[in-house]
Amino acid sequence: MSTRIYKSLKQIARVTFLAITIMLIASCSKQNKASIFISNNDDKIDFAVQELQVALNERNIKSSISENCDATIDIVLGTDDAIKPEGFQISKSSNGKIIITAKDAAGAMYGGLELAEQIKIYGLDGVKEMKKDPYMEMRGTKFNIPLDVRTPSYSDPSDAAQKNMAEMWNYDFWTEYIDNIARYRYNFISLWSLHPFPSMVKVPGYEDVALDDVHRSTTEWKENYHPWGIGFDAPEIVDNYEVLKKITIDEKIEFWKRVMAYAKSRNVKFYIITWNIFVNGTDGKYGITDKIENEVTIDYFKESVKAMFRTYPELDGIGLATGENMHGIASDEKEDWAYKTYAEGLLEVAKEMPDREFKFIHRQHMSDPKAIEEKFTPLIEQENVDFIYSFKYAKAHVMSAVKQPYHEGFVKNIGDVKTIWTLRNDDNYYFRWGAPDFVREFIQNIPQDVSQGMYYGSDQWIWGREFTMKDVPEPRELEVVKHWYHWMMWGRLCYDPTLTNDRFVGMLQNRFPETNAQVLFDAWQEASMIYPVTTGFHWGTIDIKWYIEGCRSRPGNSTSYNETGFHDVNTFLKLPVHDYAGCMTIPDYVKMLSDGGSSALKTPHEVAKTLHQHADKAMELVRNLENENNSQELKYTLHDILTMAAMGKYYAHKIAGSTHYGVYQGTGDVKYKTLAIEELTLALESWKKYVDLASQQNLNPIWTNRVGYVDWEKTTEWVKQDIEIVKAL
Repeated sequence: MSTRIYKSLKQIARVTFLAITIMLIASCSKQNKASIFISNNDDKIDFAVQELQVALNERNIKSSISENCDATIDIVLGTDDAIKPEGFQISKSSNGKIIITAKDAAGAMYGGLELAEQIKIYGLDGVKEMKKDPYMEMRGTKFNIPLDVRTPSYSDPSDAAQKNMAEMWNYDFWTEYIDNIARYRYNFISLWSLHPFPSMVKVPGYEDVALDDVHRSTTEWKENYHPWGIGFDAPEIVDNYEVLKKITIDEKIEFWKRVMAYAKSRNVKFYIITWNIFVNGTDGKYGITDKIENEVTIDYFKESVKAMFRTYPELDGIGLATGENMHGIASDEKEDWAYKTYAEGLLEVAKEMPDREFKFIHRQHMSDPKAIEEKFTPLIEQENVDFIYSFKYAKAHVMSAVKQPYHEGFVKNIGDVKTIWTLRNDDNYYFRWGAPDFVREFIQNIPQDVSQGMYYGSDQWIWGREFTMKDVPEPRELEVVKHWYHWMMWGRLCYDPTLTNDRFVGMLQNRFPETNAQVLFDAWQEASMIYPVTTGFHWGTIDIKWYIEGCRSRPGNSTSYNETGFHDVNTFLKLPVHDYAGCMTIPDYVKMLSDGGSSALKTPHEVAKTLHQHADKAMELVRNLENENNSQELKYTLHDILTMAAMGKYYAHKIAGSTHYGVYQGTGDVKYKTLAIEELTLALESWKKYVDLASQQNLNPIWTNRVGYVDWEKTTEWVKQDIEIVKAL
């Protein structure tokens, strides 16, 4: 029997022992009263009960907690081996009982959340029977965490990080964040840091590395820093600081213990993931350096890994990349270092805690899977360690195409080891996005036979508390609350990709009772599709190569072909298309015209037409929804839909103008030059409309860590230059 099968059988046996059944009896709903009996206490079930009480209250059904099983709603223990962990079944009996059956407390919680949502949307009498098991086992968030200037994340040189550093030490932030992602069906948080240990643990033998207080730099930041996170510990950054919070390392430890314990009560696990070799915050103490051959550094990292697990009983796993600060080092040397540090540290802990389950996540990024598997065999075979890979499934842009090619070679070389997919959204930060049809198809195209799940997030954005909205009350909303529809659909559809559009419409109607939810759903989806249609055609693989909301990449980056970072008409001529977007490049189109050929691929003009259709339809539908009686949130949402539509009009005209420009270059026919100028003039008008709408609701410019300053007004001058570029030819 293989190690993997043995581990799975052992886990199934352990979960079956914890089996739970929930019964919710709704026979008294006609009297507008409902009582709830809980036979076994569990924080996850308590959370579901709280949500049920809110839902019943919205339906004007009074609820109470009963001390006996004659209550309207019963929650009792039981077993059902036909249901998977975290799954549930909702059934209805002839006497009016609604019964939720689950194998574990997590499934009971999700069943309760599902029932609460159904009650809100359909009422108690409209509850639908169903059986659901999670489609993806692991459904997480990718959170680049700005802990302290001395222990930064990859994203620290940015407004998003600097404005959220204090929030990372705010317990109320984390409880609200965790509650929301639990509702969205995420079950883990991955905290990403260059080197988190000094801010989170006291390492035996290296106690002086641990950091008190929280520092934020007051330096005059440059626009761009090394894209691999190198140099964030420069003296001018670290030595010029303000103290955001007075807190000892012991108090920090208690803080994170408390946060992780709260997360467990919502079925949310914590993982720590690092890039390597970074030693930020150590200040060279004990002789620690970032040199791979340094034996002190090796021992320090090994002891740090052990300390993390010994300090935090609710920490479920650790992950690493080899790595951003390991350039020029051979693959076998990198993996040897990773094994001596992270793997040996975890192995020691796993053997001393045989009843505790651990996850070890090895990012494939810059690594060879075969070399990894050979080196890490003892860890892979460790009974209570689940060794998994991580892979950037769509590079930095999930909003590009519903099918992706980048994993195809990777999955051929990973043997029996499973992977979790890094789903990177480095496209949409400002505007409320939502295209369930795109997300559903994207998720269903992910290869299931090698998958263990996914995490969703960004490298250019900290999904903490929003900071871009104008004229909003304090405290500001969490990003996952402002962008609730966006984050909810990725979590919910990874749990259940069969979730229908009717349910999404129902959610929208419940949240915005004053509007026509079907029209809102359609308008929102039309505008949101502008992101994948544009990025599928204009493909800059990673975050520094393309950011659609600013029409730019990092200044001087090879993708922009200029020093401003703005993607001008020449850039639109040169950039490739996504392999699976189903469209052709402008040069290929010009060649096809020259050869008199044809293609099944969409031409650039057809892509422009598609963008016009999405934008025009969204704007038409929004006009039917605008009303002075709309809630403030709905007004914000409709405005964002119009803003995304205006952005779509810009890219439609930009692509058409760039295409005419390319044809003119290829043929010398002056009529195409005229057509290019006409389209680019319309593009300028659309850009101005986009900037006007975006600026009415949002602060700008912003400073990002991957493409520098995003300044819509300044970009307008570059948009004008597109016309001059064509005229000058």
